[in-house]
Amino acid sequence: MGVLSLTDALAAAAAASLDLVEVSPNVDPPVCRLMDLGKFMYNKSKKERQARKAQVKTKVKEIRLRPKTAEHDRDFMVRDARRWLERGDKVKVRIRFRGRELTHPEVAKKQLEEIAEMLSDVGVVEQRAGFEGRSMLMILGPGKTKAN
Repeated sequence: MGVLSLTDALAAAAAASLDLVEVSPNVDPPVCRLMDLGKFMYNKSKKERQARKAQVKTKVKEIRLRPKTAEHDRDFMVRDARRWLERGDKVKVRIRFRGRELTHPEVAKKQLEEIAEMLSDVGVVEQRAGFEGRSMLMILGPGKTKAN
């Protein structure tokens, strides 16, 4: 419609039974648009709901071990981690140290590497093994799937 005065623009909006909406207030002259604001807001919220519904929500599951955890018990926890990775969740593997166990971090590092190797067919290492307080931590994410 070109450059109009405020009263002319409001009159045009009233004649078309639409709303006068300011699109860009910071330019000179400000840019306005004639539209049905209620319909616009409804469509906008509808698109946001659809986008939220389409989002993939990833959970972070955790398995906790100790450096002295038996191999059999570790295999049970790895089986659970495999199921979580196949489902699309991330897995945090934490090895907690108590007392003097902290003097031998290589035992925990070896254990974490074995777990990563066992789960290499369904997951990838997102964060390498590292210390976080009195525990060593590694994060695995869902990686290779059967389709890959």
